[in-house]
Amino acid sequence: MTDTSAFIIKLAIDSWNLTLQRFNSLVLDSLDNETLFLEIAPARNRGIYILGHMVAVHDRMLTLLNFTDRLYPHLDELFLDKPDNKDADFPDISELKLQWNEVNKVLSTHFNQLSVEEWLQKHSAVSAEDFAKEPHRNRLNVLHSRTNHLSYHYGQLRLLKKIDNG
Repeated sequence: MTDTSAFIIKLAIDSWNLTLQRFNSLVLDSLDNETLFLEIAPARNRGIYILGHMVAVHDRMLTLLNFTDRLYPHLDELFLDKPDNKDADFPDISELKLQWNEVNKVLSTHFNQLSVEEWLQKHSAVSAEDFAKEPHRNRLNVLHSRTNHLSYHYGQLRLLKKIDNG
């Protein structure tokens, strides 16, 4: 592959890391547990739901990118299969934060080990036949998509900061 390909992949990883750093700064360092139980807007998701949702989504990336088995598949039912429910028995926020850190640590380790060629390989949700027709359905595309997803939810959680500050 070319130096240009390596540069583009570096840009994508840097964007992921910056978005992750912003999310972490807000959720892990700035918002307290009480605030994470607030709704983003009336009848909308609460901060705790978004945090759990993000843990589950990033956990799914481990198998989607053919890295390793998932760490927290038990979170799917609460945070992916069903909408936020005030009566749900959520894990403790401190546990979700630990899981968030762990899954992102594992992802980061794998991201930093992939070669350019490996970034351009298919992800596990696309067949070899479909990938031959649509080579953009690769690991790098997943990274772009999940970076945008993370950024979207970061923006939602920023609203909690405004709500909390009144």
